[in-house]
Amino acid sequence: MSTITTQQVETSYTLAKERYAALGVDTETAMHTLASIPISLHCWQGDDVGGFETPDAVLSGGGIQATGNYPGKARTPDELRADLDKAFSLIPGTHRLNLHAIYGDFGGRRVDRNEIRPEHFSQWINWGKERKLGFDFNPSFFSHPKADDGFTLSSADAGIRQFWIEHALACRKISEAFGKALGTPCVHNIWIPDGYKDLPADRKAPRERLRDALDTILAEKLDAQYVRDAVECKLFGIGSESYVVGSHEFYMGYALTRKTLLCLDTGHFHPTEVVSDKLSAVLTFLDEVLLHVSRGIRWDSDHVIILSDELNALAQELVRGDYLKRVHIGLDFFDASINRVAAWVIGTRNMIKALLLALLEPTATLQEYELDGDFTSRLALLEELKTLPFGAVWDYYCLKHDVPAGYAWLAVVKQYEKDVLSQR
Repeated sequence: MSTITTQQVETSYTLAKERYAALGVDTETAMHTLASIPISLHCWQGDDVGGFETPDAVLSGGGIQATGNYPGKARTPDELRADLDKAFSLIPGTHRLNLHAIYGDFGGRRVDRNEIRPEHFSQWINWGKERKLGFDFNPSFFSHPKADDGFTLSSADAGIRQFWIEHALACRKISEAFGKALGTPCVHNIWIPDGYKDLPADRKAPRERLRDALDTILAEKLDAQYVRDAVECKLFGIGSESYVVGSHEFYMGYALTRKTLLCLDTGHFHPTEVVSDKLSAVLTFLDEVLLHVSRGIRWDSDHVIILSDELNALAQELVRGDYLKRVHIGLDFFDASINRVAAWVIGTRNMIKALLLALLEPTATLQEYELDGDFTSRLALLEELKTLPFGAVWDYYCLKHDVPAGYAWLAVVKQYEKDVLSQR
């Protein structure tokens, strides 16, 4: 596999810089801004959302499914951290880690969800401190006997409901510990799988129970410098095809009235809906939004994100709307059919590429054309931008951050697979 040399990267970048400058775009400013945008990598890509509560954990219940059996998945927290280290080393910039509650260091002991505490994540905290990483966190309302009927916080069973309330309360305390220890706010995101496979006779009562449960969970006001609470909507899931309690409308109303973040997952809407169009709508009323970036194919299938039109549109909205300081970007895909470290690298680099493409737009010029009603010039310029030498700027950005440019990162992952993953 041929690799591009430093001289080739620098020569190509010099020419690209001139091309963009002719349109009023400063590539150095774009790269400087890009370096300040953290992406939150999701731990669950590394082991197919299994977690470490029990040996050889497998998913059950809750509308989550990872497909494929590619060898080498992480079996322990240490293996997962090693895989993340390898992925982070191939991704330009300084980023974050997004953990689920089932990924604690439980030492082989059974710790139920409502009993987890910050000490179960002390090794994660130490690892994050050493790498200067911020953390985000998620309660795990799935793969548990008390979620097998598809209901958690909206369950008609008060005991079940209380169990999951206690779990979420524990997760908020863990999130607070992350924020305090790592010096950056932890986004604590609540997603539940609750819903019905077939048509319900009562849509109202579960939503009222969910509202009340969330109010109980969020009653204590935690310092925003440590914790930011978010709620995540969904259109449907496996086993909740006909009715999801936590719909977009429900959580939009909840976020507005309770002043939480709203989480928009790019795979959680109808295939003809796009989250890029929703950003400016919700941010007209909400202070901040959490993004979970995934790629659904016909359903919420959580494929590795590619540099698609919608990913580019999402990044464009963040830049054109000046939302970069108001939107937390996290990833949420899990593919067990390919090398899991490569999946992290491909998806995260694509998210960063999309942001760089958006930052390399002459946004002020485009918006000026629009205000003047010169839609011809707007369209012409947007189309010309598609053939500018973006790849040369991207390679130079990678070079500046000491990660492989172009395709060279794959050889590193292949060697890691040979040396480490194949031995598992």
